[in-house]
Amino acid sequence: MKFNERLKQSYFDAEQVLAGHGKREVHVLKEAFEKIDGDVESDMYGQGAVIEKFQEKMADLLGKESAVFFPSGTMAQQIALRIWCDAAGIRKVAYHPLSHLEIHEEKGLQELHGIESVLLAEKNRVIELGDVLQMEEEVACVLLELPQREIGGQLPSYETLEQISAHCRTQGIKLHLDGARLLEVLPYYDKTASEVCAFFDSVYLSLYKGIGGIAGAILAGDKEFTDQSKVWKRRHGGDLISLYPYILSAVYYFDKRSGKMAAYYEQAKELARLFNGCEGISTLPVEPVSNMFHVHFSHPKETMEALLADLHQETGIGLTSYVKELENGGSSYEVSMGDLYETVPKEKVEALFAKLNEKMKAI
Repeated sequence: MKFNERLKQSYFDAEQVLAGHGKREVHVLKEAFEKIDGDVESDMYGQGAVIEKFQEKMADLLGKESAVFFPSGTMAQQIALRIWCDAAGIRKVAYHPLSHLEIHEEKGLQELHGIESVLLAEKNRVIELGDVLQMEEEVACVLLELPQREIGGQLPSYETLEQISAHCRTQGIKLHLDGARLLEVLPYYDKTASEVCAFFDSVYLSLYKGIGGIAGAILAGDKEFTDQSKVWKRRHGGDLISLYPYILSAVYYFDKRSGKMAAYYEQAKELARLFNGCEGISTLPVEPVSNMFHVHFSHPKETMEALLADLHQETGIGLTSYVKELENGGSSYEVSMGDLYETVPKEKVEALFAKLNEKMKAI
């Protein structure tokens, strides 16, 4: 995706920003380390109190027997699917056409592991029970992404999760959760992480998206599964000599933000209502089901880049650093709510959207 430099610069020059936690600068790491005792021992090649204690904490959170820290979610999920394929003797897995594995990983699953993908559902909706029931090909595992990021963070119903899980278990198909943003969807489901994860044989959780850590991921399941994942992590070069900068920052920001997900969810709904009140703007979904959603403009990318850059400069409030083209001739960008929204006074937010509405009407 080609970035418009004027829009990007106007966003980073803005005095305040409506979404996210702030710039990913060195201060993020410095803040996490500020109160840590300098004598705390590092982990070494995946072992040591720092990493083991955090893994136990995440296993308890997710309601699984064991958990393993990975430097990236891409590595963790490919390994999870490889383990399930080896166990079943089947080299196929099923997931959404817009899954991260399908569109952002340069065919890593296929090239590194020889695993084929079976795509479920149309691109513009989540996977439903019928999609799984109608699969014609035999697969080792079905992957569900909660929420489905590329379509605005949409979610299947909780009942659908129950039904898909029950079906997979009767058919001997493993069910894996791409829960990169799992914590963010819990307020909508009104369930705990362990209640949602109980439907799944394995779970991936990102430690930098809603949580805002430096990097890293958790892969959880039963002990046999996680023991195998450690072997594959070594094979992938994921056992760095020490991972404590990632782990300690994850611990700090998990403790700081995991309890704020309900607030971020309410903020997302409030902000979506403001966007939907503007001429030529809509959100997907209309009412968010997590802290994220997509903003859709009825005008082309170039038009909106200029309009938003002007808006940033006139108001001092940043909405986005990019806009992407849509197939229908419109444009869009993604919103993920975080700590920054509550720092912008309500009167400034209202004035911003009044001005945005005026500009949209004037096009």
